[in-house]
Amino acid sequence: MKQKVFTFSMLTASLFASNVFAANHQVTISANLQDRGAVINKDIYGQFAEHLGRGIYGGLWVGHDSDIPNTKGFRNDVVQALRDIKVPLIRWPGGCFADQYHWRDGIGPQADRPITINSNWGGVDETNAVGTHEFFDLADLIGAETYINGNLGTGSAQEMADWIEYITSDNDSALANERRANGRREPWEIKYFGIGNEAWGCGGNMNADHYVDLYRQYSSAIQTPPGKEILLVGSGGTTEDTQWTEVLSDRIHNDMDGISFHFYTLPTDDWDNKGSATEFDNTMWFHTMERTYRMKTYLENNIEILDRNDPEGKLGFYVDEWGTWYDTEEGREPGFLYQQNTLRDAVVAAVNLDLFHQYAKRVHMTNIAQMVNVLQAMILTDGAEMVKTPTYYVYDMYKIFHDATSIPFTLDTTKYAMDGKDLPAVSASLAQGTDGRIYMALVNLDPVNDADIDLNLNGKINTILAGRILTADAINAKNTFDNPHALEPQPFQDWADNFVLPAKSVVVLTLK
Repeated sequence: MKQKVFTFSMLTASLFASNVFAANHQVTISANLQDRGAVINKDIYGQFAEHLGRGIYGGLWVGHDSDIPNTKGFRNDVVQALRDIKVPLIRWPGGCFADQYHWRDGIGPQADRPITINSNWGGVDETNAVGTHEFFDLADLIGAETYINGNLGTGSAQEMADWIEYITSDNDSALANERRANGRREPWEIKYFGIGNEAWGCGGNMNADHYVDLYRQYSSAIQTPPGKEILLVGSGGTTEDTQWTEVLSDRIHNDMDGISFHFYTLPTDDWDNKGSATEFDNTMWFHTMERTYRMKTYLENNIEILDRNDPEGKLGFYVDEWGTWYDTEEGREPGFLYQQNTLRDAVVAAVNLDLFHQYAKRVHMTNIAQMVNVLQAMILTDGAEMVKTPTYYVYDMYKIFHDATSIPFTLDTTKYAMDGKDLPAVSASLAQGTDGRIYMALVNLDPVNDADIDLNLNGKINTILAGRILTADAINAKNTFDNPHALEPQPFQDWADNFVLPAKSVVVLTLK
């Protein structure tokens, strides 16, 4: 059943009926709408498609001869859904897979490509049916730009340089002609290229100083034609470890445009017992929110280092892996990282996007993990069926922030607290979109208590032109193949400066 249309009177009635003894959070948002901050780079909404589980095969790719409607082997329903949320950027082929991927395995006639082993993710056969040409087909179908991770862990500098020449060269070189012989006459463009991935872990178990020397070697081998310059990404740290940002920003002064960072939200903080994706209570909800909100501290700590080592602001901070990670569902392949997606994930996504907006001066690109059938996915598939997840709908609601110009604001909110810890009850974003309109996002992290919102925007806003809300009665509400439309955004209408933001909700408003 679809959610109801929310109006002020309905929200008040709901508050009285179900929350009589709860104290609403008190939230005041103040801003001068003439002020302007950093541009919110659309690449903050980047996606991640790794050769992992059913993320590529079955999720995106079904092959040219499939009964599932497809274009160039990619299923039409998934491609259209991703086009609808205006995916700006796709990261590929990994992840951990990237540092064992040899690009020549994925070119030429598909029937002649070698079958290799995906040793990182389940030890399954990798057919290499999706390689360089297919990836660029996918990006073109979706209308996205590209972020490729190069193989530093098991590849050579020459292999990396050859791959970039194969992709970008318009010369009469052997590699460019090989690309043409494989069906692509014009060169492609790469926006970002990562020199390895998680060099501290699956990408080589290195320390930062050793990685810096390799980065310098590999990046110096990369040559691109004039006008085909690539933004080069250094493999950075994770969670509270700032050493990688410190060492890379201090020792690499050329040929690096940004430093990556990875952080996954585990409700329990225990990799051996991460918690269930769908079976949880209000306490586990709080722990999830508290842990995901650590992203703010991680951003601040790394940006402080960048501001010291790179005061000109040349280096971006790229959170190119983030999202929720839960225990494997019973009966599923552990190495495939398939998980269901609930309202809790939608709130996590919105909170993180609000944080990325807040630090948009340095955070120029992020990639949620991952796009289809893996971790905090936009889309789940089962054979010919497809379901859009609650996280998908947050990306749909927030797409108006692509390349918007942030508006500085102050947010005064009571705390959402439990077990001696607390965090802001509400997060928000405020920006002027590329269409000239003013947009505001509001997220109530508390699953129980509503929030009274008082807007103090440049002498008061009198009209909310439009609004959408994503919420549900159950904290674990989700879309399934049996009920694919159970949780979708609904109209949100209120015509005053003061209104109620329901518990566990994401709201996006168009203001006048």
